[in-house]
Amino acid sequence: MQLAEINTHFTEVFGEQVDANYFAPGRINLIGEHTDYNGGHVFPAAISLGTYAAVSPTADQQLHLYSANFETQGIHEIDLNNLVFNKDDDWTNFVKGEFFLLQEAGVVFNHGLNIYFYGNLPAASGLSSSSSIELLTGTIINAYYNLDKTPLDLIKLGQQVENQYIGVNSGIMDQFAIGMGKKDQAIFLDTNTLDYHYYPITLDDYEIVIMNTNKPRALSDSKYNERRSECEAALARLQKVVAIDSLGDLTAESFDEYCYAINDDILIKRARHAVLENQRTIMAAKALTDGDLVKFGRLINASHVSLEYDYEVTGIELDTLAHTAWQQPGVLGARMTGAGFGGCAIAVVKSANIPDFVAKVGAAYRDVVGYDAGFYRAKIADGPHKIIDHNLIIE
Repeated sequence: MQLAEINTHFTEVFGEQVDANYFAPGRINLIGEHTDYNGGHVFPAAISLGTYAAVSPTADQQLHLYSANFETQGIHEIDLNNLVFNKDDDWTNFVKGEFFLLQEAGVVFNHGLNIYFYGNLPAASGLSSSSSIELLTGTIINAYYNLDKTPLDLIKLGQQVENQYIGVNSGIMDQFAIGMGKKDQAIFLDTNTLDYHYYPITLDDYEIVIMNTNKPRALSDSKYNERRSECEAALARLQKVVAIDSLGDLTAESFDEYCYAINDDILIKRARHAVLENQRTIMAAKALTDGDLVKFGRLINASHVSLEYDYEVTGIELDTLAHTAWQQPGVLGARMTGAGFGGCAIAVVKSANIPDFVAKVGAAYRDVVGYDAGFYRAKIADGPHKIIDHNLIIE
């Protein structure tokens, strides 16, 4: 559909003309899963699927929020003088949280906004729809209240919304990947220092295929916080025998040397994943730079195995997609992406093989799981921005 359709519907919903349009992408992570809160490296990229907004200012002290993805909910009226978290406010909490935390930091909002949202990210897919909404909202606030915030300011604000307002103890990768996204480039990020480098995604005649389990997941209701606590417990035990600030400070060799101090089967597995996944991410960035796509694919496969057996966050849906993908011709590698427990996987597939790949992996998934998976060709995109082209075609 065209952006004009969103703007026409905005006028129908709010009785006002659109003032401006904005977009924020979702993200995939090529490799480096559950390393961001363990002081390691991640290797994400923003994608062309994401969240669109149509906006106009209002003279009142209300946020008038509407989502085309939840039409039956109608308009949510949010008082800017009462932004306290309320679980019943559903998706609007990601918007409210941005305003709330800025208000807590001293920002005064002297008018309200009408905001119409439309997202084409698959719901609860692990492609960071919540972070997309947060960075989109932050970009809108920055523009309409002249806050002069940097992209990094908005990235950190988005993480604070997750941690302090929503209550998910997540790392910074999702917001960073979205906020700093650049077309056709992935971001190699050191989550300890926030040092980062862009790497061109040069896959020759291969493409990244997103495989959606269509099993909804909700971070705040998952075992995400439990995994983080387990890593923190392992780190505390290691710190008694070796001077480290995070699990990301360890190499494979030093982990092997000191892991006896953990003395717990489960905690050893969790820490081993965090340490080795960080090393795999460093090697994967180099392999991509060297043009060694075969090695890059092997590291992606190894990442999934570690997430399956050591971190235990995959499940039958993600495992079926990855394991079946490994068996297909023209596939360099496949793994789950995101927090796990449902959501999406990715595969690096030769372009000519993609139709056959989708048919065979899709059939195997339906046989095992009982319903269909979704498949999307990933396009690496820019970060949040105001939309200038009003003839834009939305995928």
